[in-house]
Amino acid sequence: MLKHCGEFHIALKHLQLALLYTYPSTFSELQVKFQIAHLYEVQNKHKAAKDGYEFLLNEKNISLELKADVYRQLGWMYHCVECLGEKKEREANALNFLQKSIEADPKSGQSLYLLGRCYAGINKVHDAFLAYRNSVEKSEGNADTWCSIGVLYQQQNQPTDALQAYICAVQLDKDHKAAWTNLGILYESCGQLRDAYACYLNATKQISFQKSSLIRKKQAIRMKKDTIGLSKGLSQRITFLEGQLSQAPLPSITSKRRQLCSIEEAWNLPISLEMNSRQQQTAQMLPRQVTKQSPVQGPPPPYPHSQLSQSPIPSKRIKEDGTSQQEVTQNNSQTSAQNLINISESLNQRNFNAMPESNKSSEQSVLDTFDDISNDIYKQNESIKLERLSQDALSNNEDSRHDFIGGDNADISTTFKIQMDSKQLMVAVKLLPIDEPPVHCTILQVNAPPPSPPDCPPQKLTRDQLLPPTPSVHLENKKHAFSPQLQEFCLKHPIAVVRGLAGVLKLDLGLFSTKTLVEANPDHSVEVRTQVHQSPDENWDTSQGKRVWACISHRSHTTIAKYAQYQASSFQDSLKDESDKGFPGSQAMSDSDSKDSVSNSNIVLKRKKHKINSKMLRFGTNVDLSDEKKWKPQLTELQKLPAFARVISAANMLSHVGHVILGMNTVQLYMKVPGSRTPGHQENNNFCSININIGPGDCEWFAVPDAYWGGVHNLCEKNNISYLHGSWWPVLEDLYKENIPVYRFIQKPGDLVWVNAGCVHWVQSIGWCNNIAWNVGPLTARQYSLAIERYEWNKVQAFKSIVPMVHLSWNLARNIKVSDTKLFELIKMCLLQTLKNVLHIQEYVKSKGVEIRFNGRGKNEASHYCGQCEVEVFNVLFIKEQEKRHVVHCLSCALKLSPSLQGIVCLEEYRLSELQRVYDSFTLHRTQGLAYTQ
Repeated sequence: MLKHCGEFHIALKHLQLALLYTYPSTFSELQVKFQIAHLYEVQNKHKAAKDGYEFLLNEKNISLELKADVYRQLGWMYHCVECLGEKKEREANALNFLQKSIEADPKSGQSLYLLGRCYAGINKVHDAFLAYRNSVEKSEGNADTWCSIGVLYQQQNQPTDALQAYICAVQLDKDHKAAWTNLGILYESCGQLRDAYACYLNATKQISFQKSSLIRKKQAIRMKKDTIGLSKGLSQRITFLEGQLSQAPLPSITSKRRQLCSIEEAWNLPISLEMNSRQQQTAQMLPRQVTKQSPVQGPPPPYPHSQLSQSPIPSKRIKEDGTSQQEVTQNNSQTSAQNLINISESLNQRNFNAMPESNKSSEQSVLDTFDDISNDIYKQNESIKLERLSQDALSNNEDSRHDFIGGDNADISTTFKIQMDSKQLMVAVKLLPIDEPPVHCTILQVNAPPPSPPDCPPQKLTRDQLLPPTPSVHLENKKHAFSPQLQEFCLKHPIAVVRGLAGVLKLDLGLFSTKTLVEANPDHSVEVRTQVHQSPDENWDTSQGKRVWACISHRSHTTIAKYAQYQASSFQDSLKDESDKGFPGSQAMSDSDSKDSVSNSNIVLKRKKHKINSKMLRFGTNVDLSDEKKWKPQLTELQKLPAFARVISAANMLSHVGHVILGMNTVQLYMKVPGSRTPGHQENNNFCSININIGPGDCEWFAVPDAYWGGVHNLCEKNNISYLHGSWWPVLEDLYKENIPVYRFIQKPGDLVWVNAGCVHWVQSIGWCNNIAWNVGPLTARQYSLAIERYEWNKVQAFKSIVPMVHLSWNLARNIKVSDTKLFELIKMCLLQTLKNVLHIQEYVKSKGVEIRFNGRGKNEASHYCGQCEVEVFNVLFIKEQEKRHVVHCLSCALKLSPSLQGIVCLEEYRLSELQRVYDSFTLHRTQGLAYTQ
């Protein structure tokens, strides 16, 4: 599913995890390796894919079915990919491998179909017909096979037979746009413009349907140019035919006899005996297979993307002498129709690369999300649409991961309590069975339900409540900045704006200006995001002409000096444009006062038509200011802030991590031009964040209270975008329709924005400005609770938690005294769960006869994460050398590598006595006063 949606990196990660799984499973190790090889193929990493396929062929225990699949993919790669050798040599290899595939699995109509395509590609028409016929005889003939047969008939100047083949194709699959397109071209070549017009309309309906499907934005980007070309070509033909038909006389009995029967007659009249029997046989198989949930063999992989204009299937559309099959058409219809069918055919070929054995037709797969991915290659007993598959897979994944994470809760709830001391805990752990490995522990409360996105509050909001005023405070003096009331104000609201902070604290914001940055470190690295310039409340897909959630930006890197040149030239160009247009100045640079929230009168729930802007911009993001030697003046200046907002403070949980987490407990800088976007997100592990606008321009903020994040998550899923992994910019009307309120306000230079724990937010610059930001963790039960909930939900979602909450919790227990009962219980539960898990793991490892060596921890050493599943690994590390690197694993992944743990080194970071001491010493501090001491 992830592979189909274009999430190749995540798909590869999951497949590699599957390779480590040593217990009985649905797929064998070789099948998983085949999936990995195919993943490389769809990314056009042809050498890696070829090596993967050839490795599988050398395996002695490979099944005949899998061998047939491997030969088929190799054969098609040799047919498609130019870098694999000279054309003659490649075609010979392609035919050889496809024939071997058929030998391994004689019932594979798919391989026979591809063989026919290869023969057609080298103008062996008779052999192509035989291969297609054999494919149909295997009861696996589908719309693609009949479409290809129709093309061959059309090439051989047999229009009646071509018509019947195309009719077979569209009767099997009414959404087969290539068959409709080719049928339209056939009618047009025979001068039957009304029938051609009807076929073209049917083809455009399928494109329209597919473009409205819920699809991954990455897949849409990948196919966009092809789809636009096909849609544009069809539109041109339709427009041309409309003009011709509007001037044509009405049909009469004296009209010239038609060469072909009309589309209505062709649909209803009986066809030739052989075609009729084959079509009925295939059509009868389809409902049977749906009933049995057995997949229908689909079309082949596509031709490579580099061959749009010169598709390697000339035999389908071009005669041997190089002249176009469409030379029978008249006047300007000749070139346009030929271009159209070339685009259609090229698009048909190339879509197979993403879905090599799709259940649907190749042509329909351009923007179609209703394909069963796993069944395509392995013929599993499931045949469901991808949209349903995505939901079910996510649900099943959550259920299994919940069971996995919460597996120990049953015995914890009855045996393990936070009132136990470490000795009692050790005695209880020794009673646990060690015949099975301990599962990952949860650090949530005992009997807490598995984490999942919450439902939105049920209260129906009025229009005014959907657009609430943003909490803001204007500071008048330094005393106000350091008052406890300011911190209380910030902690009380989902998001807050502190205006005038830089002025009352006399912060030198010039230290963070572009000019100063260039003078200090001109060669410092800047991550650049190339984005489309749009107004803040708009997010258009230029290809579809409609508002979408997916917010695409392309990453690159530059230096501060080079980005500064771009930022300055962008400003100069804007001034020049305004001067040319007669504008007095830039509103984006205005220093006039603005309200905390955008006026309700400026926001309407109905959509307005806007001109879609395709101007591109570059946003300089994630500039690391953590180096105290390079950025000493800047970091020193931030010490003027009140304690609750400082980067480093005893009252800040993130200061107790003990090592750097870039952008969280260090400062990051953002360099912006108008329109630069930070897409929607919650902060890592739901920690609070601080953002100060350096100026000179403004920024516009949008924010949703944390209680509604489940609703935003659901809308992301509805728009087929990953909430955690994806890049999204909410459509405001969608939020309002779902009863989700949105704060909206302007951040001016010197303003500090406090983003409270869990608040969903997205930001766009209005003018040219720089911003600095970092995270803070107030020592409150709410902050800690939200952090560990997200920590556990990240496990369910296979998403790495940037903040190592277990490591942090043990450091908090060492460093602070807690008087808040709720916060104490939460931290103590985390200590209990993790100490219990450490003790249980040690008992299990010893039972395997594996020595646990003490390794200790270095000063400022980073926390460890499993190199496979990326969960945090605390105290007991399992080390395996991989590719000349020593990689840390959790117990679960280590056992997948070696069930006996042989060849794996087991290291211990803390002595057990130290953990026991910390656990026993962490008690509720009942004295009045601060909730922490250093």
